[in-house]
Amino acid sequence: MISRRWWILVRYLRRLWVRAALYCVVGVAVAVAAILADPYMPSDLPRKVGVDAVDSILSIIASSMLAVTTFSMTTLVSATTAASSSTTPRATSLLLEDTTAQRALSTFLGSFLFSLVGLIALNTELYGAGGRFILFIATLVVVVLIVVTLLQWIDHLAGLGRVGETITRVEKAVARAYRAHRRTPYLGCVPLLQDVPDGAIEIQHDSVGYLQHLDVKALSAIAEKGDLDIYVRRRPGGHCDPSTPIASVVLHDASATYDAALTAGIRAAFTLGPRRSYDQDPRFGLIALSEIGSRALSPGINDPGTAIDVLATLVRVLVPDGKEERDQEDRDISYPHIHLPQLREDDLIDAAFMPISRDGAGLVEVSIRLQKALAAVATAAHPEMRPAARRLAMIAQRRSLEKLEFEPDRERLVAEAGV
Repeated sequence: MISRRWWILVRYLRRLWVRAALYCVVGVAVAVAAILADPYMPSDLPRKVGVDAVDSILSIIASSMLAVTTFSMTTLVSATTAASSSTTPRATSLLLEDTTAQRALSTFLGSFLFSLVGLIALNTELYGAGGRFILFIATLVVVVLIVVTLLQWIDHLAGLGRVGETITRVEKAVARAYRAHRRTPYLGCVPLLQDVPDGAIEIQHDSVGYLQHLDVKALSAIAEKGDLDIYVRRRPGGHCDPSTPIASVVLHDASATYDAALTAGIRAAFTLGPRRSYDQDPRFGLIALSEIGSRALSPGINDPGTAIDVLATLVRVLVPDGKEERDQEDRDISYPHIHLPQLREDDLIDAAFMPISRDGAGLVEVSIRLQKALAAVATAAHPEMRPAARRLAMIAQRRSLEKLEFEPDRERLVAEAGV
């Protein structure tokens, strides 16, 4: 489990402007370094190389990279808009965090600033002969970097914003969160399977938003310091507001007095935001995938094939492949003073399959594929998923039988249903 500070740092590093700013700093630093290194260069070396061409090369880079950056940014915005309208708005954050797109935009912008600073220094005669030589070598490296990045960016543009590419990105995010959930379903805490003890002190958050990250390590430190147990009332993904408790505190010594100063630390361990995050919330990723399939079944789009692709993707996420252990849960309790409620299997199954079962009930091909997907989950997924998968399969079959009017379709569904 990463701490709140590391999680916030990772979140910042995923942002487009952070990577672009780093590349810009590097580009400016390289151009300035050529000035500082000028006295240390051999005096006769620059004359052996045609460094006078550096002015023309930098001018070409400066004029072209600004246009390429603008075009690339426009393309990225168009791709995220298309993905939001054709799949789900919950996937746009993943497109903006795409490393290939960020690297391309950052390279183009950093190259532009490098050439711009280099031209300014050249025209103000800050470079000596050695500095011009270093700048010439750096410019050649930048040209090679631009060419390689352009080739990667052109290949990447072929799938950027398309439905299939968006499904793949959401699948990777939800698979990562779901595998982590299976390894540590309670984040190393004590399972909270019963009600909170009577007399517990309730802690409310002073902000409103979704719980994006829970720092259980910080909560454990507070619990040990205050000689108490903390019962977490909201898992990551839950909505928090001042009217509902986020945690309950039970003192080990009933006669002791609770230190109100600990409340601020407990609240700080609950990071809230306006939207849910994929990191500690596998249910959110399943909802995003299901929304893509549900939108594909809307009358305006009418694309059952995409819904069937989403069902296959959900099966890949929920069913471990041959390289994974069938039971990879880690029940070790690392934080014995923190109690965390369980993430119910019914909630996971409903988040993944309920919207498609509702919107695709009138399509026999979708209904049959849904039954087979749930049968695969019930057979090959984690054992605790089986009752939930079988329950939803029966509900989905009943819903489809009520929606399908053509009797051969109804008979086919009953015959080919996997449950």
